[in-house]
Amino acid sequence: MSLKQAKEFVASATKVLKKYYSFIGPGLVVSVSYMDPGNYQTSVSSGSMYQYKLCFIIFMANISAIILQALCVKLGSVTGLDLAEMCRLHLDPKLNLFMYICAELAIIATDLAEVVGTAIALEIIFGIPMLIGVFITVLDVLIILMAYRKDGTMKQTRFFESFVSILVLATCVCFIMELFKCNFEPGTGWEIFKGFLPVHREVFTESTALFLSCGIVGSTVMPHSLYLGSALVQPRLKEYDEKHDKEIVQEGDSDSDAIVDFPPQTSRLRRISDGSILIRKYKPSFSAIKYCLTFSYIELVISLFTVAVFVNSAILIVAGSSLYGKPDAEDADLLSIYKMLSYYISPTAGFVFALSMLFAGQSAGIVCTMAGQIISEGFIHWNIKPWKRRIFTRVLAIVPVVIVISIMGREGVSKVMNSSQVVLSFILPIVSAPLIYFTSKKEFMTVHDVSPNSSETSLLLENDHHSNRSGQYVHKQISFENGTFLRTVSILTWLVITSLNIYLLVQFAHGASI
Repeated sequence: MSLKQAKEFVASATKVLKKYYSFIGPGLVVSVSYMDPGNYQTSVSSGSMYQYKLCFIIFMANISAIILQALCVKLGSVTGLDLAEMCRLHLDPKLNLFMYICAELAIIATDLAEVVGTAIALEIIFGIPMLIGVFITVLDVLIILMAYRKDGTMKQTRFFESFVSILVLATCVCFIMELFKCNFEPGTGWEIFKGFLPVHREVFTESTALFLSCGIVGSTVMPHSLYLGSALVQPRLKEYDEKHDKEIVQEGDSDSDAIVDFPPQTSRLRRISDGSILIRKYKPSFSAIKYCLTFSYIELVISLFTVAVFVNSAILIVAGSSLYGKPDAEDADLLSIYKMLSYYISPTAGFVFALSMLFAGQSAGIVCTMAGQIISEGFIHWNIKPWKRRIFTRVLAIVPVVIVISIMGREGVSKVMNSSQVVLSFILPIVSAPLIYFTSKKEFMTVHDVSPNSSETSLLLENDHHSNRSGQYVHKQISFENGTFLRTVSILTWLVITSLNIYLLVQFAHGASI
């Protein structure tokens, strides 16, 4: 390679890295949904009973998550709408209402784990009684109020993403420290590597291992992350179109949910015959989609593999190295796990575990509350202020925990966690089905690309402010619907997740618990 070629390669690689850096954020925020305190109990039970053998299940669960989240990225990028908005616009009203109820239940069930995890961490670290700690978790809503606006500027979006990323990084650092505290025996590295391979028959043949595998899938792939993922990708698309003066809009009647596609050159409000004002709704241009989609995929995959897979695997590995074969480890709750790590490894290890739970619980609570706003706005278009919606979403999660702790004390916390897993296992197949349906339909996933220099002039609006560029446009339709391979993989993923969750529900019905 000549010096000139080397310089060109470095320049090209630098350009790609700079572009990738500008896309970092949405994947990290989504990854928070896959490493909340609800995962801790399941992963510790798996490690204490099967050591490193269920690492393969964590890996496969995240592969499933990547497939579903990639569909979310595609849906949000191509349509300019999140999954909740698509359901409101294209599903039967009764089915839409059912989907909304399921989504809200998923938010409540997920938030329960965040509230409990954060409250326990506050009790361990600061000695704050659990009941008071539950109320303190409301503070993350205030953070969202200051940092997040769904339709805010790119600067506001990046600030919010940076804040959540710091909490994610802090969680990862805690588990790196935790791994260094473990006393690994010679040959442990090879055993951990084998754990990520499908070579252990007991994982697929023993009922307990299969049950724990279902629990890992159920606690890893979170329903609310699908609505979140389809919304987070949109700010960068809009930023691109604004910079290149290619804003595309959809316009709909303010009194209905009807949305009508207009050509890209239409960028102002119009009035219909009865005088009501049409609402502007941003829809990405083909150029923006082409510029952003690939890097959105890359950022998502890297974030989930480097953060979600690492944290969930680290929890299992720490449990496998320190709690494997120890009495009562498989039935331990979060507080018991802290005590065992403090006893079998060191007090510092227990403290770091509690600290990681605080960071994970706080970041997951913020993200979950944000997803609650996306869901309520998308499904039913609530006409109340965002801060009221966020507080309402948070209170819905806090009230059940307060009742359980007040009546049953700490013993009820484990039951709350188990109950939340049952709800999430039931809801995940329901909320993921429309995602696969929408992304597989050409009518939803078609983009209109309008370029200069065409004999077709019917799309040109005489009074449009873009009309001075050219008097003629070429109009192409590009479809981003799932191909045969992706459609097959996504459906198989849905069937596997559904089957595992049904099995999990059956086991819960027979008295099993994690």
